[in-house]
Amino acid sequence: MTKSITYLHVRAISACASRGRLQIGHLTFACFLGKNGRTGRKSEGDMKSPSGSWRLGKLHFRADRAHRFRCALPAKPLRKNDGWCDAVGDRNYNRKLALPYAASYEMLWRQDLAYDLVVTTSHNVRPRLQGAGSAIFLHIIAPGSEFTAGCIALKAGDLRRVLALCSRHTYLVI
Repeated sequence: MTKSITYLHVRAISACASRGRLQIGHLTFACFLGKNGRTGRKSEGDMKSPSGSWRLGKLHFRADRAHRFRCALPAKPLRKNDGWCDAVGDRNYNRKLALPYAASYEMLWRQDLAYDLVVTTSHNVRPRLQGAGSAIFLHIIAPGSEFTAGCIALKAGDLRRVLALCSRHTYLVI
């Protein structure tokens, strides 16, 4: 049996643009990229989305706020103590972890809606290089935002439509 590979293509008008379009098949959606656009040389804190092809990983969701929807990605509900390590030099850099944690981290259980649906990517996973960027996700646009810190973000309804078309063989191409 042949694996059907799906691509989510993200395009922007320039390398420094924080707005773009995500295309999957014949559908196109407005999206946000990193505040400082995209780069082929991602580094922690540069506010840029990493150029490349990144396999979608696991979908994490807020069970208390996410409505039922279709998605073939492996999925797991978030817990209030879930975080993601962004501390360069830490042994858990660019990994999900339980809070509290001694080193710097990003909360995955957020008050805004941004991580009500959040998909991990293969960016900087194998090999995992210290300082080469962490927490590059596909997620919902945070209310009032016009950019991300390096992720790709869509409106909640658009992300649900995209996720319905994704599989374990879907790649995010920036």
